[in-house]
Order: sequence, then C-alpha cells, then structure tokens
Amino acid sequence: MTKTTIVVGLDGSEAGARALDFAKSQAKQIGECAIAICYVIEWSPFSFQTPEENEQRHKRREEELQLAHERVMDPAVTKTKADGFDVLAVVRHGDAADILDAVAKQHGAAQIVVGRVGARGLKERVFGGVTGRLAATASVPLTIIP
Repeated sequence: MTKTTIVVGLDGSEAGARALDFAKSQAKQIGECAIAICYVIEWSPFSFQTPEENEQRHKRREEELQLAHERVMDPAVTKTKADGFDVLAVVRHGDAADILDAVAKQHGAAQIVVGRVGARGLKERVFGGVTGRLAATASVPLTIIP
C-alpha cells in the first residue's frame, strides 16, 4: 500500500504554519501519510538581461534557496519529523500555484493545503494570490486555512 501524500505550501507566515498544523492533523487521521512541505520563491524566467546581470541573478537565486532552507524549511522539516511524520522538503523558484500543483501531481497527492493570506498579503489581495489561482486550477482538492 502506498502512502497518501499531502502537499503543504509554506511561506514563513502564520497562515502557512497553521496550514502545516492542519496537514499534520489530517495525516494523523489518515495514518500512512507523507507530508510534502513546499516553499516557492516567486521567480519569473522572463527577463532580458546582460550576461553580467544573469550571473548576479544566479548568485541571488542560490542565496535565496539557502535562506529559504535556513529560515523556513529546515525548522519546519525538523519539527514535522520530530512529530513522527514522513516528510519531503521541496524548495523551488517559479510560480507558487504552478509548482504546488506540479508537486501534487508528481507525488500523487491527495490534497494541497495552503494558508489563505501568506507573507505577501496586500500584493496578493490586489493582483490575485496563490490561493485564488490554486482554487481555479489545482488538479487535486485544495484546503485553504484562514
């Protein structure tokens, strides 16, 4: 029997922490369940730059990945493992809604869990957020935590 997987989107916000807590609660009820914790650094590949700017951009990407692990993912993964869960950590650059759905597809996830308002708050309310895009396009059930 394969494990059920729940994908959780983290962004360092309180809503993200509540989403992870909810996913743990769901995983306990399910039993054989893995939690895929995802942190996505919003990043557009569409930018016209000089080779020097591209080199700096690559360095910045690597620094952002390291900071994401240190500040958000490593503590979340350590605590979730200590709580007795099978955990997969994913940190990627790109569009958060697309990546969360892609991770869900890749791992045959039963659901995606995200916080309603993340760290980007106001910008997302004005321009449309990850949760709204996921609600419209997710390939698996989506749970949005207030």
